[in-house]
Amino acid sequence: MNTELESGAGWPRKKIAGVDEAGRGCWAGPVVAAAVILPASYDWDGLDDSKKLSAEQRERLSARIRQDAATALGIATAAEIDASNILVASLRAMARAVAKLARAPDHILVDGNRLPDWAHAAEAVIGGDARSPSIAAASIIAKHARDEMMVSLDEQYPGYHWAQNKGYGVPAHREGLEAQGVSPEHRRTFAPIRRLLEQS
Repeated sequence: MNTELESGAGWPRKKIAGVDEAGRGCWAGPVVAAAVILPASYDWDGLDDSKKLSAEQRERLSARIRQDAATALGIATAAEIDASNILVASLRAMARAVAKLARAPDHILVDGNRLPDWAHAAEAVIGGDARSPSIAAASIIAKHARDEMMVSLDEQYPGYHWAQNKGYGVPAHREGLEAQGVSPEHRRTFAPIRRLLEQS
């Protein structure tokens, strides 16, 4: 992976935090963001965009990253998503993750084309999870953490198969909605859920 973004050609960057989120497109559950400051040296075989990795690879890498790097999570609930919108909630989760870091970063790289409203020196990086090791590490932490949350929520609200689909709109999730209706963890402003509520 290209580390040019991390090196900051032309000006010093001491502590770079990568930030990414998971769960924006789901019908249920929170959106989860992670912030990661990589150590000066690391050797994590397979570090890549979380979407390109298996669940087993993400679990292994998440444990290594949490052990060796500075990491933090930020969460915006389904209720918060409905109260604003998914973009605002995602940016809020990112800001919360950065605020929880044990040490403040000198510069932040955020996956995507928008930045939270904060005072940090930062840049948005389109496709950043495939271009920046820091963002890739954040994507892995966020995805793995959110997957674990959805497994726990599946135990609280069985029937939607969240342990398998993680809240995405797959047929099994849709069938669960049709059979038992909308749960407190569903995003009621999302079109498929809103339509179901209107029909009922």
